[in-house]
Amino acid sequence: MTDILVLGGGYTGVTAAIRAARLTRKTGGRVTLVNASPRFTERLRLHQTAAGERLKDHALTDVLAGSGVELVLGRVTAIDPERRQVRLDGAPGHDLLGYDKLVYALGTVTDATVPGVAEHAHVFDDHTSGVRLARHLDTLTHGTIVVAGGGLTGVEAATELAEARPHLHVVLLTRGRPGSMMGTAARAYLDRALERLGVEVRAGADITKVLPGGVELGDGELIYSDATLWTTGTTGLPLAAQAGLTVDARGRIVVDQALRSVSHPDVYAIGDAAAVSQKFGVLHGTCQGGIPMALAGADSLAATLRGRTPAPFRFGYMHQPVSLGRKDAVIQFTRPDDTPRRWYLKGRAAIAYKETVSSSPITLFKLLKHDLVPVRAFALTAGLS
Repeated sequence: MTDILVLGGGYTGVTAAIRAARLTRKTGGRVTLVNASPRFTERLRLHQTAAGERLKDHALTDVLAGSGVELVLGRVTAIDPERRQVRLDGAPGHDLLGYDKLVYALGTVTDATVPGVAEHAHVFDDHTSGVRLARHLDTLTHGTIVVAGGGLTGVEAATELAEARPHLHVVLLTRGRPGSMMGTAARAYLDRALERLGVEVRAGADITKVLPGGVELGDGELIYSDATLWTTGTTGLPLAAQAGLTVDARGRIVVDQALRSVSHPDVYAIGDAAAVSQKFGVLHGTCQGGIPMALAGADSLAATLRGRTPAPFRFGYMHQPVSLGRKDAVIQFTRPDDTPRRWYLKGRAAIAYKETVSSSPITLFKLLKHDLVPVRAFALTAGLS
């Protein structure tokens, strides 16, 4: 038997585990998925959770049923790549798991290096954090929500909260312009949506400290808030660096073109946790690249076990889908390096497009169990070339 241990039960971890189990079933592969929570969280929809929407609950046992993947619930506390062991907390009988091949899909967490973020800000790291913000907002009859960060996550959160909770004033603080990576026309549409929903945009804001009741800017100005949501950036968990794996400045595992750690080739890294280089640079975290990466990582691992040379992972971006509340959206189509093309969608057409490309992956998981997904075709539609 070859023990394959997958860490992380998010989009990429579940996809890789199911795909690896399918591909290695006849060659003695035994796949175990480790996750701290018993539920599968659609992280792309945490802004909806924070706005108070109740999304369907998916138990990982149900998601994995029939796949041949064993689920172990526990929090990873340490990885020993020399002994090929992973230590867990909260997993009775599974305190220490061995492996032959490890797939690291633990993602990233909010970068909390700015003073006060860890103590006073809300984040979108997991389902619990989204629910915590929603419950706090439920107690407010009036007040201000500060959303820090003008990237796509910050824009989606600001518009979702403003639409769902019109009795609260939403302030979006950003160093640059909201949606700055988008083209001129799409960005203008986004600006109009923010204005229509009453979101106050403060561009050029440099937050130096998060306080219990607001944020402090670099010029000393205090902006008061009843809730502060931090979306300015992410970083890898310290586990990888502590294990001696080669990581980049953001704590992501540096991998080769087969998605193997450059320092420990028995470790594969996928999704946000991986620093993957392409011709145009290092990929930034996105579900658009995460699932193709998971499929490619599982294929790479299976090829290695068969004594074959894995195909190199190649990826190009296609779009930047942004929801603007439940009733509006904008889609910026991009070149492979994620720079904007001329084309974009808006309004109802954009809503339909985004709901298609960002729909629940549960159907994908079911198809993967039965090898009914044309992986190459799926990869092409997601940007893999």
